[in-house]
Amino acid sequence: MKELLGVHLKDWLIKEGIAENYAIILQSAIAVVVVLILAWLSDVISRKVLISIITKLVRKTKTHWDDILLERKVFNKISHFAPAIIIYYSASLINPASSGVVIEKAAQIYMIILSLMLIDSFLSAANDIYNTLPVSKTRPIKGYIQIVKIFFYVMGCISIISILIGKTPIYILGTMGAFAAVLILVFKDTILGFVASIQLSANKMVSIGDWISMPSKNADGTVTDISLNTVKVQNWDKTISTIPTYALVSESFNNWKGMEDSGGRRIKRHLNIDVKSIHFLSDEEIEMAEKVKLITGYIQEKKAEIKQANPENEIPVNQKRLTNIGTFRKYIEAYLQNHPKIHNDMTFLVRQLQASEKGLPIEIYVFSNDQEWANYEAIQSDIFDHIIATVPEFNLRVFQNPTGDDFQKLNQ
Repeated sequence: MKELLGVHLKDWLIKEGIAENYAIILQSAIAVVVVLILAWLSDVISRKVLISIITKLVRKTKTHWDDILLERKVFNKISHFAPAIIIYYSASLINPASSGVVIEKAAQIYMIILSLMLIDSFLSAANDIYNTLPVSKTRPIKGYIQIVKIFFYVMGCISIISILIGKTPIYILGTMGAFAAVLILVFKDTILGFVASIQLSANKMVSIGDWISMPSKNADGTVTDISLNTVKVQNWDKTISTIPTYALVSESFNNWKGMEDSGGRRIKRHLNIDVKSIHFLSDEEIEMAEKVKLITGYIQEKKAEIKQANPENEIPVNQKRLTNIGTFRKYIEAYLQNHPKIHNDMTFLVRQLQASEKGLPIEIYVFSNDQEWANYEAIQSDIFDHIIATVPEFNLRVFQNPTGDDFQKLNQ
């Protein structure tokens, strides 16, 4: 039909007295103008009329997914097919001598590129729609979406090459076997990232919004994006760390989500007590300790136990006695149990660690009920401010290495 129309136009021009060579040129020129006008009209109608109607309909609906399709310009890309189809089917009119092979191939390639852009936008929109669902927080699909995109882009490139060289896509796929090793090398990170993304998702190792720390990659912050090849972490100093996805499987990292879900945040610190300041409590020191409200009941209970357990006229080493370090440790326990910011339903320890050349460590191992970083730091700072200031009240000393000021006092 296209060829017949072209022949009739050429014959009509020749009958009008135009030479055959000029008739062919004029026919092509007329065909070009007509095709361009039709393509322009189809583009205007599809973009200005149909897209505007679709936009109005989408705005009126209550669903959110069609708004995402509109934002990703999926409908706009569909409209670009209209002029491409007109040019493809009118190619023989423009150049009937060679049946418009070049123009047809160009139109085919253009439509393949449009198809790839349409698929890319649609898949991105599908990912955006999925991200609106609660399950997306624990199982992101961005990596899988990228794999599908790569597949379609590869198929599109093969189709374009097959059009240019005039061979079938199957023929091209058959010749690619020799380049398999090269392709594996080129797409090594992509393949590793794909496998890693499956493991991360299946094992729920990390999700968007999780706080992770990975010292080997200088990352310590919130996960903002998980893709096929990279995981983006916004650090607490507002910098962005980009970590290869497969590194989260092959290397170790800390995910603090368990801490956030538990309702508490661990405080694990110690202070060193000078061993030379540790001693048994005298009667006067026991009386003073009994006046401390937090341990009044403890002291009274221990006094009764000591009175009952100790025989008369027994040497001190054989008697049961209170020490200032044990009383101080009990005071810390009582202080923390009455602290409004300490989680009493989680692990609660005030313990001694192995004594060393730096003294006897008294470690606090508790959980605060406020997980906010700034509040958490303030809570543990206030606790240790109080404890360190209270140490002299039990006739103990905090150990620290001598400074220049200490040596100066000795010389005086």
